[in-house]
Amino acid sequence: MGTESHYHSKKDRVFVRAIAGEYNLKTELARLRSLPRVRSGDNLQFLDGPQTFSKHYLEPVDGLGQTLHIHLEEYAPGGKSQKHGHVNEAAFYILDGRGYEIHDGERYDWEAGDIAIVHNNCVHQHNNADPEKPARALVIKTKPMYMFMNMLFQKTVVPRPTEPTEHGVGFVPRQDDDTQV
Repeated sequence: MGTESHYHSKKDRVFVRAIAGEYNLKTELARLRSLPRVRSGDNLQFLDGPQTFSKHYLEPVDGLGQTLHIHLEEYAPGGKSQKHGHVNEAAFYILDGRGYEIHDGERYDWEAGDIAIVHNNCVHQHNNADPEKPARALVIKTKPMYMFMNMLFQKTVVPRPTEPTEHGVGFVPRQDDDTQV
């Protein structure tokens, strides 16, 4: 924890990995086939906080894929994300907890087992409705493909909170082997 992620960073990010130099399909297929097909979450760390933490499983910078960005979000008790908008869609599969989305000013409640869908060009914010328990969501988005197509709009309307909630003081995201809910 405590490592700055791309939500706060000022450094450049890789959204779509380039195939530089002479392109050779056989070479590229050999490279892809040599890569792992299973990635252990144990080697990945949660970033950001103190109200929303992210663990990034698949990003183009990894070289494992170019069209998907998959990450786990953990919302501290009563926590919320930044209010933001982007051109790409995103699907949030709610693993546990209960909360709500605010999409273009309208509230949508969710709980474990639901899927929250963020449509293209929607200003939104993710919120944990439980002031005492965390919530988790697996996020799948096609952001890298949109970036590749030069559909670059993304804007933070309200930044991520920099202070924990009342019940989130000292909260750290659960590790993959934790069974607490």
